[in-house]
Amino acid sequence: MSKKFFITTPIYYVNSVPHIGHAYTTIALDILARYKRQKGAEVHFLTGTDEHGANIEKSAAAKGVSPKEWTDQVSAQYKEMWKELHISYDDFIRTTDPLHEHVVQAIFEKLLAQGDIYKGSYSGKYCLSCEQYYDESEMLEGGLCPVHKRPLTEVHEETYFFKLSKYQDALLKFYAEHPGFLSPKTRAHEIINFVKGGLRDLSVTRTKVKWGVPVPSDPAHTVYVWFDALINYISATGGGTVLCADKTEHREHLKKIGAEKFEDFWPADLHLVGKEIFRFHSVIWPAMLMALGLPLPKKVFAHGWWTVEGEKMSKSLGNVVNPVEIAHKYGVDPVRAFLFREVPFGQDGDFSMLSFKNRYNSDLANNIGNLLSRTLNMAAKNVGDLPQEAGAGTATLARAQELEKAIDGFYNELAFDKVLESVYGFAGELNKLVDEKKPWELAKTDKAAAAAVLLELVCGLRFISAWLEPFMPTVAQEMQRRLAPGKIEKYPPLFPRLDDEAKGK
Repeated sequence: MSKKFFITTPIYYVNSVPHIGHAYTTIALDILARYKRQKGAEVHFLTGTDEHGANIEKSAAAKGVSPKEWTDQVSAQYKEMWKELHISYDDFIRTTDPLHEHVVQAIFEKLLAQGDIYKGSYSGKYCLSCEQYYDESEMLEGGLCPVHKRPLTEVHEETYFFKLSKYQDALLKFYAEHPGFLSPKTRAHEIINFVKGGLRDLSVTRTKVKWGVPVPSDPAHTVYVWFDALINYISATGGGTVLCADKTEHREHLKKIGAEKFEDFWPADLHLVGKEIFRFHSVIWPAMLMALGLPLPKKVFAHGWWTVEGEKMSKSLGNVVNPVEIAHKYGVDPVRAFLFREVPFGQDGDFSMLSFKNRYNSDLANNIGNLLSRTLNMAAKNVGDLPQEAGAGTATLARAQELEKAIDGFYNELAFDKVLESVYGFAGELNKLVDEKKPWELAKTDKAAAAAVLLELVCGLRFISAWLEPFMPTVAQEMQRRLAPGKIEKYPPLFPRLDDEAKGK
């Protein structure tokens, strides 16, 4: 069996409300997965939920339920959101899955036995929300958490450490030899400078957190949530067949997810993450893999954050955007497309309803929707049944084939905005062709010539429908139905204009 194209989102922390930031990462990976499948790749798309830690214990207690009951509820919410947003994942892992916990324990004991984990004690400033220690150089003025801008807690406890410092030089060497690993390039310098500044060994257990994976050889300790969470990428893909003494269940799991061995997945081709967890995935995770003797992922890509109407999203401001609610009102596919048209992927972006509505009208209703409607309406009168092949030997076909090569290049760069810019631009070229050729006028004197123009447009629209499918799967399939060989029917507009909405009414 050939290696699968293995791509992952981070597993999402169940103590946070599902919002547009989570959707952004997951839709991006879904777009890539759908594109790769179009090209014939055997894709394995992994996502899931991170379900351990002190904050989950507290939230569950506040709800009057057990941590497992609480994580069951929230994990189900994530699955429902991915269903609503047309996410085509192949596997969904939860860190409370017994197979995952088994692998975490096996890895911990392996690293302990070989000396990469050792026992000690720790004192430092800790953010309960991040579940992370920060040193002085990382704190905001006043000793505040750099993410949550709240006071950090002084923590003193016995702990086990992972020898992160041991892998400082190896990491820098790897970054230099694999320049595409840290992506985009604008974020690479931050990580390289951080590692050059000197790595400290990482505390990887807690004694005051009971809701977690217990250390087999020392059950008073539970494994630090981030050390636990990162391991999901190998536990979900049969890593237990390599790392665990009892391999039976892990082999059964491999069969279940359609593979024969762990190496059919590993190394991962892409970890796609938000920039706030880039360091975990580009420093700690590679060092853990080095210690395990496993190959490192080919790329870790960190995208930017979303603000809402110019403000940071927060529960206190009441501006957390639920993408499902917007999708219910305007359609899932337009929301998916908007997120990747508005800003270059990798950069920060701002979600504005006015921008969404204006983009909807200009890119979808006035451009693609208008092109499809006018082409099919005229073709119904001047072509009749649509043929299997259309546009052979035309400039439109040549232009589409040229553009497809450029689009392939943009996908390789994860430049989703450039893909959509190319597709919408091509639709604009076809609309211009309609205005120049005027097939409605041409049909009065030369119906065959008018039909040829219309079939050229059909050819271009068929390319557009294929290019749109990763972003807008339902809309693209409807386009393909309308453009399929056979009789042309009378169709409603694909994208009804949002006239009043766009004016802010």
